[in-house]
Amino acid sequence: MPTIYMHLKQVVFLSLLIILPVLVMAQQPDTTDLNYNESPADSTNNDTPLLKRRDSANFTADSLALIRKDSMANRLELYTTFVRTILRENQFLNATPAPLAMANQVRKGYSLDGFFYLLALIALMLGFLRFFYTRYFNNLFRVFFNASLRQSQLTDQLLQAKLPSLLFNMLFILAGGIYAYLLLRYYHWVPAGNYWPVLLYCTLSLALIYLIKFITVKFTGWLTGYKEVTNTYIFVIFLINKILGILLVPFAVIIAFAVPALVTTAVIISLLLIGLMFLLRFFRSYGLLQNKLKISRFHFFMYVAGIEILPVLLIYKGLVLLLSKNL
Repeated sequence: MPTIYMHLKQVVFLSLLIILPVLVMAQQPDTTDLNYNESPADSTNNDTPLLKRRDSANFTADSLALIRKDSMANRLELYTTFVRTILRENQFLNATPAPLAMANQVRKGYSLDGFFYLLALIALMLGFLRFFYTRYFNNLFRVFFNASLRQSQLTDQLLQAKLPSLLFNMLFILAGGIYAYLLLRYYHWVPAGNYWPVLLYCTLSLALIYLIKFITVKFTGWLTGYKEVTNTYIFVIFLINKILGILLVPFAVIIAFAVPALVTTAVIISLLLIGLMFLLRFFRSYGLLQNKLKISRFHFFMYVAGIEILPVLLIYKGLVLLLSKNL
């Protein structure tokens, strides 16, 4: 009995496997597929809900597009109004007045390479003099700082060394001319570019001042018979000038290429140093000459002011006028 039951179960299972695919294929097709496969005449009455749905969808899309266009236009109008309000109310923009025409000038660049090489040449000249005339260089400072040696053998050695004296005087003229130009540029009395003519004017003016002074003092000594006195005075003047020429070289380098704060400090210190040198020249000259010339300090000061200060001021005034016309 169990065996018959098992065989009957297998037969029923096999029959279901055969009948079920046939039943599935015999089902009615989907209404959607039928609607698409029908002819236009048959689908006139059946597609009315679908067309309505499509029309409603198109209407909704058009409405959304219109709403989006209106919102974009409103946003653009609000943005434009906001920008115009900022331009009108902001006092730093100044957009409401009439526009003004501003002519822009082309900025002319200039290079300081030539000036750098000039300072390098001056420093090389100082090193050359220090190396080849070491004895004269040391005696120069020893006589300057030691008052008891001014009329000693070292002074005679300095007076006899003509070539080193001439070279150190040239160093003073070149360093002094560069320093004078740097002062004019620092106080904005001359433009920064095209510095070669200004340098030439400053150097030639300084050389002319001391050449005229040398000739005048020599002529005065020959005329009055005080050659020894005038020679001593000239020696003191050019001794201090040589020391000042050596000291102006590092100040010229600092003023030319250092940062502004350091430049201001260097200008102040150098001007104080130059003033101190002029005072020292006055007192040392008077100390050497008071026993030989029976003159008071006031008369000697008037002489120094007439010979030392007034020519410098006159040449300075002429130089300023010349540069203001040509530059």
